[in-house]
Amino acid sequence: MPQENKKRGRRMKRKHDEDEDHQPTVEESSSKRQKPADEPENANFLPLPGQQQQDDSLDAAYPPALDRPFFGMLDAAEQENFKLADDTLGGNEFESAHERDVFLSELYDSAEGKELKIAQSQSCSRLMERLIQNSTAAQLKKLFRAFSGNFIHLISHRFASHCCEELFIRAAPVVTEELRAPAPKAGKASETSDEIYVSMENLFLHTLAELEGSIGYTLTDQFGSHALRVLLLVLSGESLNSEASKHLLQSKRKEGVSSKGRQPAGPPSEDKPRAVPKSFSDSLEKLIVESVAGLNTDKLRALATHPNGNPTLQLLLKLELTQFGKQRAKDETSIIRTLLPDDPITAESGSAKFINGLVYDPVGSHLVEQIVEHAPGKMFKSLNKEFFKERATAFARNEIAGYVMCRVLERLSKDDLHEAHEMLIPAIPGLLEKNRTIVIRTLIERCAIRDVDTQVVAAQLDATFRDANGFDIKKLLKYEYKPQPNGDTNGIPHDSLQSSATDPSITFSRPSEPVKVHFNLLAQAMLRVPGPLSSLILDSLTETDPATLQRMAQDHIIRHTIQAALTSKNSSIIMKRKLVQRFYGHIGAMALDAAASHVVDCIWEGTHGLAFIRERIAEELAENEAQLRDSGHGRAVWRNWKMDVYKRRRREWIKQSKVKASNDGFQSFAEIDGKEKGVVDGESGPAATTIGKTALELARERHVKRKTVQGKAAAGREKGGAQVERRPSGEGRVAGAASTTAAAA
Repeated sequence: MPQENKKRGRRMKRKHDEDEDHQPTVEESSSKRQKPADEPENANFLPLPGQQQQDDSLDAAYPPALDRPFFGMLDAAEQENFKLADDTLGGNEFESAHERDVFLSELYDSAEGKELKIAQSQSCSRLMERLIQNSTAAQLKKLFRAFSGNFIHLISHRFASHCCEELFIRAAPVVTEELRAPAPKAGKASETSDEIYVSMENLFLHTLAELEGSIGYTLTDQFGSHALRVLLLVLSGESLNSEASKHLLQSKRKEGVSSKGRQPAGPPSEDKPRAVPKSFSDSLEKLIVESVAGLNTDKLRALATHPNGNPTLQLLLKLELTQFGKQRAKDETSIIRTLLPDDPITAESGSAKFINGLVYDPVGSHLVEQIVEHAPGKMFKSLNKEFFKERATAFARNEIAGYVMCRVLERLSKDDLHEAHEMLIPAIPGLLEKNRTIVIRTLIERCAIRDVDTQVVAAQLDATFRDANGFDIKKLLKYEYKPQPNGDTNGIPHDSLQSSATDPSITFSRPSEPVKVHFNLLAQAMLRVPGPLSSLILDSLTETDPATLQRMAQDHIIRHTIQAALTSKNSSIIMKRKLVQRFYGHIGAMALDAAASHVVDCIWEGTHGLAFIRERIAEELAENEAQLRDSGHGRAVWRNWKMDVYKRRRREWIKQSKVKASNDGFQSFAEIDGKEKGVVDGESGPAATTIGKTALELARERHVKRKTVQGKAAAGREKGGAQVERRPSGEGRVAGAASTTAAAA
């Protein structure tokens, strides 16, 4: 009977608990084992669904672990109590932080001696994860001691492995904190309790010592490989919260377990490296060596396409070259030298054939990306010259190899990037036709960084998406609007505040959302590059009719591109003003929409230098106050625009708006209109000069004239005691003599 297809992290609910005829699967029997002898030795180590059994040589390198011990099962009452505690902790149903701390302390007391049972329980392992997320450093150490001696069995268990991963992640920042803060010496009892103090560093080192000898097996284990990757990152001091780390630590299907409220201990929020002790670096080097010990080139290459071994091999390769220097590649026993022993690498060498076999492989291509990104300069240049350079166009066309080509473009020098640019330019129309935008986007971003001209790229994009009316932004953004026969075809109704989410007359055709996302990311990359690329997007958006642009703002994918256009540094004040004007009369309806409300938020930043437009948008929001307060999205817009201040202290709001919009760029509608007219009509002379000046420049001139008049008047008073009255025509009268004659009489 075939094994049930179950993914890691999916805790399946048992639908046949009351069915007497139900036969438990291998996975279920492993979590409810009564006697180790009742189950075959390798029952928990069957290959993944769709995965071929590894060859004998690889099995010999990674022998299966011994039978796992049985820690017992929770009774019905204990399971019910722990489930209630899980719901309480997950919902954060506490009135104060003190009440929460008391609850956690009591929960630890009730779970004492049962930690291993809870970790391996299908229904209660979530509680252990939430408990770890909210534990203090002392409580985390208590769990470490409870798990000690059984880590090799826990990390390879379907449910307990998640608890071990969470424990390692939450305990990593404690190591850094103990390095910075003085602590009692290890082995001495603290003053407040009789417990022997053990540092978190020593607890990690004891765990590594416990795993020694089983690292090779863990490398390819379905569950243990994830915990091994976490340990590698903890020892290296790299961030556990970055996107690259998350990609290697967990799959997209992993069930996220979290709890609301404060979490006393946890991973750092910023993506910065952590300080680790010297012993961690030594242990990391030892762990890397032990992981691949005894593996020759063929056996190590077999891991490149292994679904569990490949991510671990990626991390080992990355850490070896980043933590211990790229000169490590010269060592004959290093991972990268074992994988690619040929020096130099030629097109006919075995290393090139190995790379060629991985570039198009969905699993192996990730390893090639790591090699390209972290290989020493000499090795990368050899690979690029012999393998990637001549086949850049072919790789760019392929859905999988295109990502490898992106990593290659990121490492090219300016001259090499220019050559790759010339080779890829003719292929751009074909790539767009096949929806391969990732290479084009990377090429644009790297050309902007390396200062390579992108005018030819803009010309190719313009030719691909041009129609009779010019560049069609709707084709680029994959926007399709199909109104119902009885619906409104003019976008957001003028007399209604219904959003597209609730209006059945407005529908969006989404044939392939991933494709739409990639094309919108391409447009956003174009907006970040000054010159023709950003002008294509901005000019087309400002020429789009208001109804279409408003419907585009309601699309949850395209709205990101409109937000980028509103906040782009390459967009002029006039361009932003034209874009904002397209939304006049519909701001209230947009503020109620889940997607368009974000566009309204970005209008605040997009009106930098246009304070009067901010006031006009605020007035339109104020007119729809009742509807906005009844909507969650509307309340968010109301709060972000500080509309309560606008309603109660309008002068203060206007003053703050002008300051935040930058007074040096403050312009009224009349001044901008006059400036545009002066440019269009080609006016010259004093009138054109005055129109072209900003409000601040005109104010400065008036201030200088006023000071000049006051200075001349003061000089006249000092000369002869006669007060001279200045008139605009230059005429004056002497009043001093008449005043003196009257006084004498």
